[in-house]
Order: sequence, then C-alpha cells, then structure tokens
Amino acid sequence: MVWYIIPKATGGGAFKFADLFKEKLGILFDKEDEMCSLVGGVNFLLKTVPREAFTYLDGQKKFVEIDHNDLYPYLLVNIGSGVSMIKVDGDGKYERISGTSLGGGTFLGLGKLLTKCKSFDELLELSHHGNNRVIDMLVGDIYGGTDYSKIGLSSTAIASSFGKAISDGKELEDYQPEDVARSLLRMISNNIGQIAYLNALRFGLKRIFFGGFFIRGLEYTMDTISVAVHFWSRGEAKAMFLRHEGFLGALGAFTSYNDQSHNDLKPHHHTVQRAILNCSGHNFRHIPVTSNLNESETIECSINLV
Repeated sequence: MVWYIIPKATGGGAFKFADLFKEKLGILFDKEDEMCSLVGGVNFLLKTVPREAFTYLDGQKKFVEIDHNDLYPYLLVNIGSGVSMIKVDGDGKYERISGTSLGGGTFLGLGKLLTKCKSFDELLELSHHGNNRVIDMLVGDIYGGTDYSKIGLSSTAIASSFGKAISDGKELEDYQPEDVARSLLRMISNNIGQIAYLNALRFGLKRIFFGGFFIRGLEYTMDTISVAVHFWSRGEAKAMFLRHEGFLGALGAFTSYNDQSHNDLKPHHHTVQRAILNCSGHNFRHIPVTSNLNESETIECSINLV
C-alpha cells in the first residue's frame, strides 16, 4: 500500500510538478486556485496583521491604517513572471480585470540577454549600482535641458526608455551592465504602475496594492511604481505595498484548510517536515521541525506575523 503526505499547493508549479513530487517524494498536492489564494492571502493580512500596508515615495515609508469596514473594493496587482490585476470586492469576490506580459519574467529574461546575469537576485543587485539616465532619453535631452512645463513634464522625466541608444553610436558592450539593468528595472516598473492606475481609474478604485516576487521589498522598485501612480493620478491615488507580500499565495492556501477528509490516503506512519516562519520586519527565519506521526495524530499549525 502507498501512503501520501498531502500539503496545500498553489500556483503553476502545483500543476507542473505535481507528478514529479508524487513519484519521487510521495507528496500529493491538494491544489488551490492561484487567484483565489492570492486574494485570500491579501484579505487575511489586511484584516489580521497590524501595520501591514504602507506607501513608499521619495524614500519615505509610511504605514497606512486600513479600516476593515471600508476595505473593499481595491485593486490587487500581482507581479510575477507576468502581471495580473485583480479587482477585489470582498472575501471570495474578485475578478481579473487586466494584466500585462511585461513583468518579472521580462525583467529577468532581458536582463540575462543584456547583462549576462544568471539570477533575479544578481540582476537586482546590479541595478542598485546603475544610472538609467546614461541610457534613457529624458525630456531634458529633447528640450535642451529644460522642462516641458506646459504639459507637466519635468526635464528629468523619461521620454523614451533606452532611447539614447538610438543616437549614441554605441554597441551593447559599450554600456555598463549596471546602467542597463537600472534602465530595464525602471522601464518595467513604470509600465506596471501606469497600467495599474489606468485600471483603477476605469473601475473607480482608490486603493491599489502591489505584491509578488518582482517587488521583494526593493526600495527603488517601490519608489518607481509609486511615482508612476502619483504622476498619472495627479496625486489622487497611492500605490500601497504589503510587508509580507512574498507569501500571499501561500497564506491564502494555508487559510483554506477546511476539508481534512483524506482518510483514504492517510499514512499509518510517516515523517513530516514542518516549517515555522517567524516574520519580523524584513527579517525572516525558517526553522525546520521533524515529527513522527501515527495514524491517530494530527498536526496543529499556526502563523504568527509580527
């Protein structure tokens, strides 16, 4: 007889690697819908964790008090490989209203081709040291260093991402890879911020929450998205971020543990690896714990988000 461990799993990998986990590790995924898990995770955090949401603009981080009675509707912008924009009207009430294929996957894919970086972290670290103005064409480059104040554009506004490469007469190897990475990060972040605001405007949404692997608490990314939302909304809308945004899908899947009726697959005896996640500010500590469980025993799990 074959016995399985059945954890919750969500996202594309829950489907893509399901057979591999079953065959190699004896793990059978209880698959949860990705969008449902994302929304569930955000709602859980906003209702449960104090000082969860914050804004980040011009280097200033400010926590936002969320009125649980006036939470909905809001726009959730999840930035993974691509970008999904979800209008959330309540618990279990949501609709994917838009998105874009230009997301984290675009950043890493183009970054690998243009800078030879091998990982997302390496590319982000490289972008920290770059100057996008070396490659991006600014309004001031077009208007002789002056603003185009008639339509509200400062001289430092980006007129064309990578635009200077048109007339510089340089090849890719003539540019510093950190400047390329910085320009690429700015281009994608600006694009996401603008599209997000336009969708919020379309549905009359004042709250826009951004999350996903692309952000990862990176100040420059958050600032760029915030500037884009502030610019296009003329200050009427604000981009908001979540302290625990990297765990939205996992939290949503975890909170869906309502049905434990897998008795036909329950093992007589097995070893389970549990994980305790201690979140405090931006410091995360992962502590593995091993327990032997008999047929009559259960695991009681809890989440403590500080």
